[in-house]
Amino acid sequence: MAEPRDPVYDACNAAWDCLRQIGDFSYAILPRDIAHACGDFNKAVLNQIRNCVDWEIRWTDDRVAGGDRMRDEWRAKCQQTPTDATTGPAA
Repeated sequence: MAEPRDPVYDACNAAWDCLRQIGDFSYAILPRDIAHACGDFNKAVLNQIRNCVDWEIRWTDDRVAGGDRMRDEWRAKCQQTPTDATTGPAA
């Protein structure tokens, strides 16, 4: 007895196969050395984009950690110098 086939899964696979063949065709029409050079260039660009994203993630993590440190410093300063409600803060 055959397993039931999922039509959405089949359509998705067909679309991916079509895109894969278009990609293969786009490199097949080029001479071998140019196709490999284009592929290497594409990988180099994508690698640089990945490096930029990684840098941005590290930068964001560092800024959040810096904000935590600053918040802790402010909290410590507020606890060290209590203000008198009648006189206000010291000038």
